[in-house]
Amino acid sequence: MLGTPLLRNYMKQVAITGPMDCVVDEVPDPIRSLNFALVEIQYAPMCTEFHQFQNGHKDDAIGHEAAGIVLEAPPASRIHVGDRVVVMPQNGCGKCPLCLAGEHIRCLHPVNPLEICGSPNGRATYAERLIQQDWLLWPIPDDISTRHASMACCGLGPTFNACETMDVGTGDVLLVSGLGPVGLGAVVNGVVRGARVIGIESNPYRVALAKELGATDVVDPRGDRVAETVRELTGGLGADMAIEASSTETGPSVLFRSTRIGGQMASVGWGGPIRMADLVARGITLHGCWHWNHLRHSSRMAWTIRTAAPLLDKMITHEFPLTEVEQAWKLQMTGQCGKVLLHNARC
Repeated sequence: MLGTPLLRNYMKQVAITGPMDCVVDEVPDPIRSLNFALVEIQYAPMCTEFHQFQNGHKDDAIGHEAAGIVLEAPPASRIHVGDRVVVMPQNGCGKCPLCLAGEHIRCLHPVNPLEICGSPNGRATYAERLIQQDWLLWPIPDDISTRHASMACCGLGPTFNACETMDVGTGDVLLVSGLGPVGLGAVVNGVVRGARVIGIESNPYRVALAKELGATDVVDPRGDRVAETVRELTGGLGADMAIEASSTETGPSVLFRSTRIGGQMASVGWGGPIRMADLVARGITLHGCWHWNHLRHSSRMAWTIRTAAPLLDKMITHEFPLTEVEQAWKLQMTGQCGKVLLHNARC
């Protein structure tokens, strides 16, 4: 059964209209149906969408991170009106083996919410409201702010997955390549777990921010001595674990050479190659990590956000109302920021 075709209200939603050009449109409200809930977005953390803005990739369904309040919930749902929730990215089918295991991000048969609900809008997070399936909404614990909880997506999520997968803990040396917003999240994840964190980054602003978040050292990737420098910092061994968040062509191979024999490496980025022969020779375990599994690791994520609260206040360097998204994108393009949030002035 489709949602009612009656359009009740209008909301603001961002659209990219050309290179360095965007508008904040008034568009019809989303319509929910079946197991979809309607969520009022309070915070929309910004990720790599500024590349779309810079390149003029026209789009009116922008963004994949959000936290807010449930306005309408399905009948007999685990989610209720008034609940604060984090909206998981993408739209898994909920039926395939990957979805049932909590790996909806790799769903074999992703669904289209607009088709299912007969809704004109509702997929974007750079908007005032959206629709999402109830099982892809993570209820925010009462003692965690919505602002901090919004970091559970790309702010902390991919590198949280990497740290869980590698079992990063006290006494480990964690090396992080690329200290953009995702890599800074890796610093936070490592620090709260008791690891010594070393970064690889050239941007002075982010080098300073990483150290403020608890990184003990940051190595400049320019030049050919990165691996040697990391070994010097680690008693000649190299890092125990490493996270690739630079998404550069050379980042993964440099990180690999900086990881100790028998260590572990996780990539949350989409960078260049590593030779399998080298991987075998050094006995390094390589993990491909994307979004975290909220069906299995919700308690651990909640602990991470609680523990990291003071660090998250530092990692979130700027906030803008939705209507000032152009200024926010232009700031991101300078690299002089950590994680940037859009907020809904209505909330």
